[in-house]
Amino acid sequence: MASGRAPEGANTEDGAQAENGAHVEDGTAAETAPASPAVAAADAAGPASGETVRIDSWIWSVRLVKTRSMGATACRGGHVRVNGERVKPAYAVRVGDEVRLRHAGQERIVVVKRLIRKRVGAPVAIQCYVDNSPPPPPREAVAPAGVRDRGAGRPTKRDRREMERLRGVGGPDDAS
Repeated sequence: MASGRAPEGANTEDGAQAENGAHVEDGTAAETAPASPAVAAADAAGPASGETVRIDSWIWSVRLVKTRSMGATACRGGHVRVNGERVKPAYAVRVGDEVRLRHAGQERIVVVKRLIRKRVGAPVAIQCYVDNSPPPPPREAVAPAGVRDRGAGRPTKRDRREMERLRGVGGPDDAS
């Protein structure tokens, strides 16, 4: 009935217990944990040794643009620069390159840390580049014009004129 072995997860006579229930002689747990899922996903999405990655594919896979065709269009339009030079969509990007992308009214400046060719999740994509982009400009503090209390009813002509005056919209009868 007694097997001479401690049940899994129980402390052994020297007080050491490994995470998986196995006893380790020096009192420390064995390092058998696999690499994080993010690193494994990035490695799986990366090119085989010796292969290159196109710039349009890379900016799509690290989620700087929504689709690969948008990345190719940005390259053709001159919105993508690698190390200061405009590039075509088929340009082979390398680790250490600085990529500047003008997209959606702002400029993104990133340095390539890892090459991947398949689109991955956002936490994994962030590990593939260093973002050196300037912070976005602060939003203008504008008082909400024309916000009325709920249930106040339809605005009167006087209310409408006050809202237009606040917005700066003047009509032909606004001579005062």
